[in-house]
Amino acid sequence: MDSTLDDIEFLVSSTHRVGVLEALARGSCDRDDLRAATGASSPTMGRVLTDLQEYHWIERDGATYQLTELGEFVADQFGDFVDAMAYQRRLRETWPWLPHEIDGFGIELFTDVVVSQPGPGYPYQPVERLTELITTTSTMRGFGMALLKSGNLEPFFDHVLDGLQCEYIYPPDVFEALLSWDDETVAETATRANYAVLLHDDLPLDDRCGICLFDDRVSICCYDAETGALQSLVDTDSDEMRAWATSYYDQFRDEARPLDDVADLRSAESIQ
Repeated sequence: MDSTLDDIEFLVSSTHRVGVLEALARGSCDRDDLRAATGASSPTMGRVLTDLQEYHWIERDGATYQLTELGEFVADQFGDFVDAMAYQRRLRETWPWLPHEIDGFGIELFTDVVVSQPGPGYPYQPVERLTELITTTSTMRGFGMALLKSGNLEPFFDHVLDGLQCEYIYPPDVFEALLSWDDETVAETATRANYAVLLHDDLPLDDRCGICLFDDRVSICCYDAETGALQSLVDTDSDEMRAWATSYYDQFRDEARPLDDVADLRSAESIQ
């Protein structure tokens, strides 16, 4: 194990070594190309090339250098590790709020992840990101607390009135909050054929999370269960995340009850 860690330290302790592997992973380069790609001085580049050749990760062919098969393996594996660490870094602060208690959920579901969080002096980034996702999709399915902030409600209902194909599973208390926001708009949209409203009394983590499936991305809205404060919005175009979210959505859809008419809609306030 110590020798393996030594190899890892050898690589990551030099940004120039990493830069040379990354450059050569894109194709053969001469010494000047590698200096330009890494910013290394000529003496430094000489040492780096010598070191990597001694490890049999690169080889020289005339004036150019290229990865050996061993070097290709190292570059590929290291690239995957760097990507994985980048994802965990982006998710680190929001991890406590994500639905990791639910079976099948894990960091391996994320690729191309966008994390939007309220920042100092500007708390609206997650709301704006969710509005962007809502207004640029033609289809939407969801469940939980995603549609709760007033900044998202107006563009959501406008888009429904404009033809958004939407099916949403609401906890009763969340739907009650929508009625309190704008009873007339909620009632009008619920009669549209393109907007199916379902109610579910026992969604997991319904005080903390809301999940939406859009045309191309899946989003997870994260709230503080004690204060109701929006903590973050995480979205990804991962096929693995879509498969996981779809399977849970389908499960909850089978258990949910439809909202049949406007009278039921207004009586939903009494459902607990």
